[in-house]
Amino acid sequence: MNAEKRPNELLTSWFVRSGWSKGELARQVNRRARQLGANHISTDTSRVRRWLDGENPREPIPRILSELFSERFGVVVSVEDLGLRISRPLPSATGVDLPWTGPQTVALLSEFSRSDLMLARRGFLGSSLALSAGPSLIEPMQRWLVPSPQAPQPEPDPAPATRARGRLSKPELDLLETTTVMFRRWDAQCGGGLRRKAVVGQLHEVTDLLQEPQPEAARRTLFKVAAELAELAGWMSYDVGLQPTAQKYFVLALHAAKEAGDRPLGSYILSSMSRQMIHLGRPDDALELIHLAQYGSRDCAGPRTQSMLYAMEARAYANMGQPGKCQRAVRLAEDTFADADEWDEPDPDWIRFFSEAELHGENSHSFRDLAYVAGRSPAYASLAEPLMRRAVELFEKDGEHQRSYALNLIGMATVHLLRREPEESTVYAKEAMGIAAKVRSERVNTRIRKTVDTAVRDFGDLAEVADLSERLAVELPETPVAV
Repeated sequence: MNAEKRPNELLTSWFVRSGWSKGELARQVNRRARQLGANHISTDTSRVRRWLDGENPREPIPRILSELFSERFGVVVSVEDLGLRISRPLPSATGVDLPWTGPQTVALLSEFSRSDLMLARRGFLGSSLALSAGPSLIEPMQRWLVPSPQAPQPEPDPAPATRARGRLSKPELDLLETTTVMFRRWDAQCGGGLRRKAVVGQLHEVTDLLQEPQPEAARRTLFKVAAELAELAGWMSYDVGLQPTAQKYFVLALHAAKEAGDRPLGSYILSSMSRQMIHLGRPDDALELIHLAQYGSRDCAGPRTQSMLYAMEARAYANMGQPGKCQRAVRLAEDTFADADEWDEPDPDWIRFFSEAELHGENSHSFRDLAYVAGRSPAYASLAEPLMRRAVELFEKDGEHQRSYALNLIGMATVHLLRREPEESTVYAKEAMGIAAKVRSERVNTRIRKTVDTAVRDFGDLAEVADLSERLAVELPETPVAV
């Protein structure tokens, strides 16, 4: 059989273009495996060589390689694109084209959150998921707006003996909502790595409550809480680099929001999915998701939510290289945000993060992204600089949104690199590293590493840049220190 094994030309092509050495790829696979909890994986250069020679690695390595190359090239690189094979998981554990019915949404939320709690630490959950993109993602999400027939509620399964059945009181429902607010604030302060499992556990508890008989108003509230928790679990998963897991939670959150009858919340969930697609180099998909969110919430979302959606629309257009449409969306975001304080209804807590600082941060990142797409254009970098500076000033006074502060400091560092001002860039990068040490966010760490790599590549002979690189190796090592 070994005589029939042929070199994997597809994997070799991606590997050569990545610029990685075999040792670098092995280290990245090991690090990602540890993040998934697959501590049994130990890859070295000889094993990478065998993959290139045609050996098919066992799961979850094909999925890990897909994620690593997708992030490296900014496009979705599937397992098949790498010339690898995977065992197909059970239909219930994968995919985004799910039935839009209340009972099945509850069952899927319960199954997925339970699997996450029980199996993710050993790497099994992450290895059973794949990212969806293009029509396979967009078309199922469009059914969010299709009215669902009102089917009679089936008799729920008997409640566990350890829990007394009964209807939830108003104070109990209020407490569930308050707990969700608390989790959201923890995430903003500490990053997705510290509280993710607690959020997933709370989500699983809420799905248990949804399987008990409740009045319609309580049922809708529980679905709303489930949607917010699932979105937050997805956001935290995205923040720590678990992209397929994040997408699955986002999709389930959208289903729950539909059952709650909460279209503004659904639009917010779609914006999170859009942000993930931008991160993965799929701005066309991001734009489709944002337009779906805007259409679905056009007559019910408040100005703050609408402003956020315009800002995300601008990010998508920027990454598509469409400056005119990007600048129009930026103006709409600013104009709409100006009406937020005049809105006569209280904003839901999930949009409270979208402050003046966040608005400036998003719009400045749009201009920064335009600068990248336009070949490191100094003109767009100059448009980004004052907005980013204002965002940094405002976030510095905000003790709650520390991750956003770090991300905008990194953004400021990248803007200065675009303007060929490396000394100023290192100042902001060092500040970001100080905050990164306090938050558990792989997204923050990755952006710092990429920014420092760019500084070293373009200005490596400067003492400030060399010092920054040395500090990075000490404060944010590639291999996490065990605690």
